[in-house]
Amino acid sequence: MLRLKDDRGAAAVIIAILMVPLLGFAAISIDVAAMHAEKQQLQTGADAAALAIAQDCARDTCGSPRVTAQTLATANSNSGNAVATLPTVPTATTGRVTVENSAVRKHWFAPVLGVDESEIKVRASASWGAPIGGTAALPLILTLCEFNRYAVNGFPAGVEQTIITTPAGNCLQAGAGNQPPHWVPGGFGWLSPTAHKSCYTKTQVGQKATSSPGNNMNQCDISAIRDRTILLPLFDSSNPLNSGGNGANAWYRVYGYAAFHVTGYYFSGQSWDGGKSAPCRGNERCIRGYFTTMVHTDPNFDYGPGAPNLGAAAVFLLPD
Repeated sequence: MLRLKDDRGAAAVIIAILMVPLLGFAAISIDVAAMHAEKQQLQTGADAAALAIAQDCARDTCGSPRVTAQTLATANSNSGNAVATLPTVPTATTGRVTVENSAVRKHWFAPVLGVDESEIKVRASASWGAPIGGTAALPLILTLCEFNRYAVNGFPAGVEQTIITTPAGNCLQAGAGNQPPHWVPGGFGWLSPTAHKSCYTKTQVGQKATSSPGNNMNQCDISAIRDRTILLPLFDSSNPLNSGGNGANAWYRVYGYAAFHVTGYYFSGQSWDGGKSAPCRGNERCIRGYFTTMVHTDPNFDYGPGAPNLGAAAVFLLPD
């Protein structure tokens, strides 16, 4: 049987011809996958850097933001080639920081297609600040001096306390001229709700919050606040210029917002002892709980660097 001998080496020729597209497919699969992995590392580093700088700035000292950014970018990069930059150096009052993170990726197989390397760039932005306004779950405003009773260096210490709203003005801190803290006559701290029989009230720092006269809850059901941490507006009762009027025309000027964890209350027609003794009795009306820190953002509030930080300031990533 005759046999052709001139086809030897044909397979090698075919393999040689196919080597370029095979390497091309390898470039697409391996090099692109490697780029994706490095991009994820760069993004993690940018996110971590933005949050770390925001946390520093939220404490009123941004430190060395460029150093912080590069340190965290390098720590989250397997190759160690990450380069972090800040388009704008933040200050404690800017309320926002953006970190750009980049690296040059050397390819393994793509050079056969004429692509030796690719630059990868990502960015992340973070913001910080205290609540500047929003909708509270309880139509009640408290005095700043009640917050200050157990505060340490301006931040809540988590000490449980009973705050008497009726009779009003029982705060231990005297106002200007050693006068009792000033409350609106007949106001008792109740604010006008957003709607009839609603428990919600909308306020903003520096703006006047209108009072709901009388010692009542506007017939709203406040059971939803039991054993919850809520944001409550505060006004500086030491200065009579921060509240005024009477009846339906009364108002309080909002100083800021503090996080208050409710452990009991005793109001007209509604009470809850939280499994403990009644927070108050007789003609008194009160709310019991403790001021605390809040590390997350309340979706019903806006945040910014211009509001007083009473422990409810938050740091969060922004969509970029």
